[in-house]
Amino acid sequence: MVFMAPSRLLRGLRRERVLASPRYIKGAFRNTARVGAGLKSGTTVPVLRDFVRGRGTRRPPAPLSSIDPRPGWTVPNETGLRATWLGHSTVLVEVDGARVLTDPVWSDRVSPVNFAGPKRFQPVPVAIADLPPLDALVISHDHYDHLDRASVLELSKRNVPVITSLGVGAHLESWGIPADRITELDWWESAMVPNTDVEITAAPSQHFSGRAINDRNHTLWSSMALRGPKHRVFFSGDTGLTQEYTQINERLGPFDLVMLEIGAFHPAWGDIHLGPDNALKALDLLGGGRLLPVHWGTFDLAVHSWDDPIETLWELADDRGAALTLPRLGEAVEPDRAVELSTWWRTVKG
Repeated sequence: MVFMAPSRLLRGLRRERVLASPRYIKGAFRNTARVGAGLKSGTTVPVLRDFVRGRGTRRPPAPLSSIDPRPGWTVPNETGLRATWLGHSTVLVEVDGARVLTDPVWSDRVSPVNFAGPKRFQPVPVAIADLPPLDALVISHDHYDHLDRASVLELSKRNVPVITSLGVGAHLESWGIPADRITELDWWESAMVPNTDVEITAAPSQHFSGRAINDRNHTLWSSMALRGPKHRVFFSGDTGLTQEYTQINERLGPFDLVMLEIGAFHPAWGDIHLGPDNALKALDLLGGGRLLPVHWGTFDLAVHSWDDPIETLWELADDRGAALTLPRLGEAVEPDRAVELSTWWRTVKG
């Protein structure tokens, strides 16, 4: 495995754009708030203690309930907005005639190597080959559980364009993705999904980036807003709670569907991941909308039980007045329609 820091790949216009970004300061991208990329100060020992002792059951005893999404995709999208959660942060969003796939990850491990690192405990409910035609891939940042080289290369055989955060295109080009299929956005920059009326805007998030020990924060991380003539969708990528969500709502909202990360949370990294409690606070800052929780139920990336994120969200949402949509993996849902909620994840049995 050969690691190449994106800074060595930054050339020409990409390098000029990175250096000109207000977020690129002293050789690295920075969050707006003074938030570090690692654990909060003084939390290293407690986190290590949690990992050693373990906290709950970090993998379900068997795969969760899922359905084959292909029949659902053959049914007309009557409302103009439909979403199919395929696991972790991978969602097929059909919005006002465009099909957009977020952070596609099909690999068994989210790691620089295929023999170690966090391993998938939940299968993807559909193969890449069985996806419908796509109009764009959206990639929020370059972490392995969001930018999966094998999946991107397989999807690239379809000649689908990629819209991503500034600098991430350096990875894609190094893997052989043609430059004319890559659009990189700084925060508040927008691009149209080709041959559609849907615009995608990169917006602030509070996280970090890097795929090796020597490339921390050399590429940008973003949330993404998808806006069509009739519907608006927000996708958080990875983020901590940030007051910039108020600005996102003012500039890009209101949103019909809000996809927020709820998993892989711990107080030690509360500045760079939401977790269910802060996801509900983020939803309020964004002005509401139907909440589809993502970034859970697929990989063991934290020290909590695998179902802690969704159970906590379930307990808190009603008191907070949050409108949820909780589809099974592979289930196509239309947020404009009334939904019947269920605790389907509790049906898993060993």
